[in-house]
Amino acid sequence: MSFDVVILGGGESGVGAALLARRRGLRVWLSEKGRLRPEHRETLEAHGIPYEEGRHTEKRLLEGEVVVKSPGIPEEAPPVQLLRRHGREPISEIEFAARFTDALLVGITGSNGKTTTTLLTHHLLKSAGWDAEVCGNVGKSFARCLSEGERRCYVLELSSFQLDGIVAFRPRVGVLLNISPDHLDRYGGSLERYARSKLRLTLNQQPEDLLIYNRRDEWLQRLVPTSGTRARLLGLEPPEEARGLLNAGGRTFEMPEHSLQGVHNRFNAACAVAVALELGVPPDAVQQGLLSFRNPPHRLETVTEQGGVRFINDSKATNVEAVRYALLSMDRPVVWIAGGTDKGNDYAPLLPLVREKVRALVCLGLDNRKLRAAFEGLVPAIAETRSMDEAVALARSYARPGDAVLLSPACASFDLFRNFEDRGDQFRRAVLHNDA
Repeated sequence: MSFDVVILGGGESGVGAALLARRRGLRVWLSEKGRLRPEHRETLEAHGIPYEEGRHTEKRLLEGEVVVKSPGIPEEAPPVQLLRRHGREPISEIEFAARFTDALLVGITGSNGKTTTTLLTHHLLKSAGWDAEVCGNVGKSFARCLSEGERRCYVLELSSFQLDGIVAFRPRVGVLLNISPDHLDRYGGSLERYARSKLRLTLNQQPEDLLIYNRRDEWLQRLVPTSGTRARLLGLEPPEEARGLLNAGGRTFEMPEHSLQGVHNRFNAACAVAVALELGVPPDAVQQGLLSFRNPPHRLETVTEQGGVRFINDSKATNVEAVRYALLSMDRPVVWIAGGTDKGNDYAPLLPLVREKVRALVCLGLDNRKLRAAFEGLVPAIAETRSMDEAVALARSYARPGDAVLLSPACASFDLFRNFEDRGDQFRRAVLHNDA
């Protein structure tokens, strides 16, 4: 065969895998069906990594000893089917990278809360003096991080797509936060198939490893005990109250409400604290880390308060369960901005909260028919918009002093925006423009 490694896909994951392969002295080639981002093309060329873009050359795809598939490429994609017809099983970049390190690995997955829990876990370790890095589905790819040098510990945010391609990947500590409908188009509409992909996190864990999971989650209650995992199990329960002290690991901790709002974030924090304590971080250091943590943007981010109206950016809420968490955390009437690219949403779980808390719904998307149909007759006012400026202006007109304007879309962003970050940034700019 002509190459030690063939990389299928030229995004962050694929380029990271190519960099790691090159650093390890492997013959590597990358194939991207679309156009490479300029910075990725420059990186490949700077490191002398051969690539193609705009096509997948079938003959060359079959010339790799190992084929690494980027997580965005579905199983049904023609090049994946081609490889399988020839008895070749592609692996994920996470699996590929893990083969080149003996570092301690923490893996965190779930439908909602992955990024907050991952970043907080990393912060607790880092602020306690650990040589730790955060990567995976947030920030740099795992492979890129390894290509830049070895750390004592990697805290990895992991998606179901990344876990689908593992073979021997083994986290010393795994965290399963929750399961709710998301990305079901990749799983034949089956929530069980999606849930079982998440459970692959514990596939290779051993008795000395730990699996932390949400003991109240319906799917995890059923699947974790029957998963065949060999890891020690630690089932945690989400707290009843959104405020007050946090009890975790037999200890009591003060919580920073400014950056970790809502019951869901208290549970995320409890999981992060459990990881830190398991790895030997002293409780005093955990407490200091909790108090110094700042949640990343687009996650119940308070942008400003104008005329008694609080503007909250929750653009990362791209599914129904994430919006449910957001609405649960609201202690004031809500003008809700929602909509985008629907992912097969069932809005029924939101109906009681929307009836109780939402005074107006501002739909932001190219096709809002399903969203409108779900809440017509339940919300006093529903409006249609096609731009963020228009949505914020309408929301402002509906809001009264003491209300919250909440951007929590329940949908993907790709109909009107580049990604959820772009959507949240535009919300912030539109809100602050009026505050200038």
